Amino acid sequence: MALDKETKTQLIEEFARHQDDTGSPEVQIAILTKRITQLTDHLRINTQDESSRRGLLKLVGQRRRLLAYIRRKDYQRYMALTDRLSIRRK
Repeated sequence: MALDKETKTQLIEEFARHQDDTGSPEVQIAILTKRITQLTDHLRINTQDESSRRGLLKLVGQRRRLLAYIRRKDYQRYMALTDRLSIRRK
């Protein structure tokens, strides 16, 4: 279940560090978070969809690794990002 172009563009504009930024960890985490919420809503309705469940687990793992990277590199950025996206932190 992919994001539509407008949503992805809006997330990139909101979380970009500079004008042409599309691949920074902050942007990637924001996009992953949006996809995770969409898949979670889908799985609440379609409880037997095991392939989507596996995809969701892969997305959560990828986001967790990116968050760990930001936490190692710049703790203040990590705190600000998790607050903006309402992500629980350890």
